[in-house]
Amino acid sequence: MRDNYLEEAFPFLRSIDRGRREQFLAYFRNAPLWVFESFTIERLEKGRTFISEGEPVDAVYFIGDGIIKATDYRIYGISFDFMLFTNVYAYGGMEIIMGIDTYKTSLHTVTDCIVVKVPKAQFDKWMQTDIQSLRYEAKLMGEYLLEQARNVRAFLFLQGSDRLTMLLINRYEKYADGGVLRLNNDRQELSDFTGLSVKTITRSVKKLKEDGLISRNGNYILVDRKQYESLKESLTEVLSDE
Repeated sequence: MRDNYLEEAFPFLRSIDRGRREQFLAYFRNAPLWVFESFTIERLEKGRTFISEGEPVDAVYFIGDGIIKATDYRIYGISFDFMLFTNVYAYGGMEIIMGIDTYKTSLHTVTDCIVVKVPKAQFDKWMQTDIQSLRYEAKLMGEYLLEQARNVRAFLFLQGSDRLTMLLINRYEKYADGGVLRLNNDRQELSDFTGLSVKTITRSVKKLKEDGLISRNGNYILVDRKQYESLKESLTEVLSDE
């Protein structure tokens, strides 16, 4: 009965993939009615910055559909896109729970997105009055921070094409469709995600293609299952040598 109510409150649940739908249901299954009375559902177009680092925290966002990326501008003023997200997290929730007044990361839409926006006051009250929901949020927050820390630690040991290899492996595991990853060969975007220069990205793409670890189709990089396994094997060898 509760899940039927949630589907009425979040009509987009009927059209998204099962995994994300279950995450949404798990997060909001025990939410009090006044939380539902406070939220809004918004559609954000691709390329929009909806949370900016340093701005006052005024709301929490849940991504119902689409992909977003996190960007850090604090490293010498250089843009560094350090993670893509599709899972259902309370973006902005970490700051509220930790008592931080400003957002610590900028978030942008990679695709068109559907978001659920909950005002700061209502989210804070919810977490303070519902121990089960607080524990669930703490679990998700810990998983996110652990994944981020692992990625950063691994990047410390990697250079050039190896950083691009790690990015392709992560993207394949999250976004491959029918056993094939299709990735836009946008040099600047790949540069932002790896911390490499555009020139180094160009050389790395060329090297991986010559080694048969990726394919090209127009302006897209393609990685099939066999290439993914080879990329993982090559990266494992690099990391084990460090």
